[in-house]
Amino acid sequence: MTKPLAVSIPHSLGREEAMRRLKTGLSRAASGVPVLSVDEERWEDNRMIFRVRALGQAVAGHVDVAEDHVQVEVVLPWLLQRFAEVAQAAIRSRGQLLLTKKS
Repeated sequence: MTKPLAVSIPHSLGREEAMRRLKTGLSRAASGVPVLSVDEERWEDNRMIFRVRALGQAVAGHVDVAEDHVQVEVVLPWLLQRFAEVAQAAIRSRGQLLLTKKS
């Protein structure tokens, strides 16, 4: 099994506000990326468990929301491993935008 891709995104929103923003964020983010679709998104307390499809490949992961940061872990199938750095940068960029802009 491959090691998960992990991204930590700091924020100053508090857990509740960060979760509120993230609850609509995954679907919105996916709608802006033509090769990405959301297969599953469910919340268990402060953890969002998700499965998305990118370039025909299933990608599973979770997001843990803390008071001062969000930890994203994604397991990429071997076919998408070569895009790990690009995926990590995109997750960090979109996450920071979602968690820092005024809402």
